[in-house]
Amino acid sequence: MTKRTETVRVPDGEFSLNVWLPEKGSGPGILLIQEIFGVGDYMAAVAGDLTSLGYVVAAPDMFWRIERDWSVEHSETMLAEAGDKVSKFDWTKGPDDLEAALDRMRELPEVSGGAGAIGFCFGGSLAYVLAARASAKLDAVVSFYGSRVSDYLDRVGEITVPIQFHFGGSDPYIPREEVATVEAAVTGRDNVEFHVQEDGGHAFHNRTAPMFSQPEPAARAWALTEDFLARNLPVA
Repeated sequence: MTKRTETVRVPDGEFSLNVWLPEKGSGPGILLIQEIFGVGDYMAAVAGDLTSLGYVVAAPDMFWRIERDWSVEHSETMLAEAGDKVSKFDWTKGPDDLEAALDRMRELPEVSGGAGAIGFCFGGSLAYVLAARASAKLDAVVSFYGSRVSDYLDRVGEITVPIQFHFGGSDPYIPREEVATVEAAVTGRDNVEFHVQEDGGHAFHNRTAPMFSQPEPAARAWALTEDFLARNLPVA
């Protein structure tokens, strides 16, 4: 898996776009949207999973306005620092940055055959917001346990791209009642898939973090993700 760093330029600055290439060197692009610990080991592991499927993966530094290229280990000690970064995130400019990163990824010479996005935790919320504002630029979106999805349910109707949601039914950060509210808002829409791993806590997919990792619900959710991507963002 080859990795390099590109630059995304916006009107008031620029930031890093981490790019991983599949073995054959090209393929559909997937924008990988970080969780609260930054673009670190976990995002690199997910990028490895996606490149093994044949995708070009690009992960933007979403905290660049706060601290450039920041990432930390997954631990209780670092959880407060990560939470502080999220509390300072600009939810007005941040989605603009994310769409600029999507546009930059789509320009990469190795990207062909479509574009998608997948986000986890903080990134799961951003993936949903991106789907609402840039459906025409996307072929598939996957949102893993986005804690702010419920804050933007008035935008569900703006999403035309196929989108798949994943939540944990035992998530202490996203109450089951809130998950049910999101499910009710998207039920009946042909472009939406909604999955709850009832035994899953928060960040259950994060295999690099012993404090979160739950292999069984993670495997089930990832199998659903692979199937969804194969149907909506196929690799030639």
